[in-house]
Amino acid sequence: MPFELLVGWRYTRAGRAARRNRFISFISSVSMLGIALGVAALIIVLSVMNGFQKEVRDRMLGVLSHVEVLAYTSAALTDAPGLQNKLALHSQVVASAPFVLSQGLLAQGEDMRGAVVRGIDPAQEVLVTQAVAQMPREVLDQLQAGGFGVVLGSELARILGVKTGEHITLVAPGGQVTPAGVVPRLKQLTVVGLLDSGHYEYDASLALLHIEDAQRIFRLEGPNGIRVKLKDAQQARQVAAELSPLLGDDVMVRDWTRANRSWFAAVQIEKRMMFIILTLIVAVAAFNLVSTLVMTVTDKQADIAILRTLGASPSSIMGIFVVQGALVGVVGTLSGLALGLLVAFNIGSIVPAIEQALGASFLPKDIYLISRMPSDPQWADIGPVVIIALVLAFIATLYPSWRASRIDPAEALRHE
Repeated sequence: MPFELLVGWRYTRAGRAARRNRFISFISSVSMLGIALGVAALIIVLSVMNGFQKEVRDRMLGVLSHVEVLAYTSAALTDAPGLQNKLALHSQVVASAPFVLSQGLLAQGEDMRGAVVRGIDPAQEVLVTQAVAQMPREVLDQLQAGGFGVVLGSELARILGVKTGEHITLVAPGGQVTPAGVVPRLKQLTVVGLLDSGHYEYDASLALLHIEDAQRIFRLEGPNGIRVKLKDAQQARQVAAELSPLLGDDVMVRDWTRANRSWFAAVQIEKRMMFIILTLIVAVAAFNLVSTLVMTVTDKQADIAILRTLGASPSSIMGIFVVQGALVGVVGTLSGLALGLLVAFNIGSIVPAIEQALGASFLPKDIYLISRMPSDPQWADIGPVVIIALVLAFIATLYPSWRASRIDPAEALRHE
């Protein structure tokens, strides 16, 4: 074992005989613990934010289209089947389905709620929308043209106080002009099923009709959009750019990332800020090593002087204390890595136990969109955390080590 590593390891352990040495060992342990907790906290927080983003994104994509082709105006698409044939030519396109999209008011007694009304063709919609594909077949069979059945989001049904089999009234935008004035266009619908996508925003605002019923209610000659499913949802922006010139200037092509750009941008900014804030915590813990090593250097001046008189060079003395600080940093970082991964991979069972013990809910789903704590540890985040912690610990050792290498042996031994 190299001389610097051997002596640095012994100084890290700091002996058991002297009370002062035990105190220095305690300070080293505190520094090590601080680094470990900082690294663990950073890994856990980044894993939870990754999990939150992935969970919400997957639930969004269970309801949203990977790519949407929309008419520029409220009018229907002039040739929806022709556009679907063009879409099928692209290698990334798995399936497509026409739809009608509009806003409306749903009323039940005195309760009224705004809703996004989407007219779908059940036979085609199951090919492009995961949430619809997971619905019971008997529910989809009741969405028949002319039957005016509706599938409500589970939260929307709860807010309106309706159940399957009951009736609600849809108030369509744009009233009907009569001799008595403009009269709202009303249509009674029968609730045939509930949609539970796991995403509160959509479960509280979405209503599904048969596409032909929606066209009659909103007075459209055909669908006003086409939903497109891709092989790889992450390629949606590139595919949308490729489809736009292929489909012509009469339609607008929009991918799911642009439809929710502000939400994803906010999550990315929050993730960066949390990384910076928690990195500062790791930095504070790492620079506690400075005080630890300064105390060690002061305590070991006689030892340093003796080593110098025996022929140890200043660089060797400096290496001893660099090794001591680096060992603290490495052990603290690896301990934090192990603790962080342990919690990150088991947070799904840890958080419910804490919630049950405290009688509280950390993630109300009407605020945070999901109701459970997700976690998705990614090495692309964990790697930089480990590297930064090790680099900060190494930097913290430089000044005390340099100071130790500058000690004059004669001056240090004069007072011994």
